[in-house]
Parts: sequence; structure tokens; C-alpha cells
Amino acid sequence: MATIGHNNLNAKLVLLGDMGAGKSSLVLRFVKGQFLEFQESTIGAAFFSQTLAVNDVTVKFEIWDTAGQERYHSLAPMYYRGAAAAIIVYDISSTDSFARAKKWVQELQKQGNPNMVVALAGNKADLEDKRKVTAEVSTAFSVIFTWNPLASYFFYKLSCLHLFDG
Repeated sequence: MATIGHNNLNAKLVLLGDMGAGKSSLVLRFVKGQFLEFQESTIGAAFFSQTLAVNDVTVKFEIWDTAGQERYHSLAPMYYRGAAAAIIVYDISSTDSFARAKKWVQELQKQGNPNMVVALAGNKADLEDKRKVTAEVSTAFSVIFTWNPLASYFFYKLSCLHLFDG
């Protein structure tokens, strides 16, 4: 949920996706400007916050980075419940990761906030030579599964190595 105060906005953001898709790397790059080549697996979930000035509004993101291992899947609704936005991350070099991302989209369709902003993020764009999932396939999927015409859907091609570079 997003809450608005006097020129302040608090927004809960959750990252979902398969183990090894790069969710933690994206968050660390966004929050701390760091990239670790070998990132430990998240256990359960990790919490971060980041505050940005956007025009004349201060936006505070409350970010939940969820574990991608199947054994933690049952905990995910606790994190995406009430979220204003979700980023579903998959590894472009893994069709299994993309298949899992599609399942996350379907789960959010059934159980998520119907007004949630959802972004499908194809991560590891620096591994273009190993790409198994094309941007066209991802974009087509995100358009097909728009279940609420008022909801917002986006597709992004990302690489933590180059995210937020000038």
C-alpha cells in the first residue's frame, strides 16, 4: 500500500522471482550502490528502505526482497500483501526462471492487490550471449496477462552491473 503524507509518500515494494534471478543484487544496487559478484541466498526475506525525491514529493520505498527458494514460497503472501508495487525478476539466461516468473504473475492475479503496479524485470542483460528468453517474449507475456485495465504493467531489461550508472 502507498500512504501519502504532506509531500511524502511511503510505498511498499516487493521483489519476487526464482532463486538466482538477481533480486538481492538489484536491491543492493538500488539502495547501497553496490554489486557483489557472489551474493548469498536470501533466507525468508530481507528488508531495505530507500528514500528518493521525485519532483516535489519525497518517496520512501519499503522494500521486501523475498527468497526465491521453493521452500520459502508459502511466506511470500505475507510480503506482497498490501504492496503498492511488485517487481517480478527473472534471469534472461534461464527459461526455468522465466516460467517461474509467469507463475508469480498468476499468483498476484489471484491473491495480490488489484491496483498493484507490477513490473516484469528481465535481469542479467549483460549476459546477452547466453540469453534464452527474448525481450519480445517477455513483453508479449506482460501484455497478455494484464488482468486489470487500471493496473500498470511494465517490462524492463536490466543488469545490476550497469543499473543506475550515469
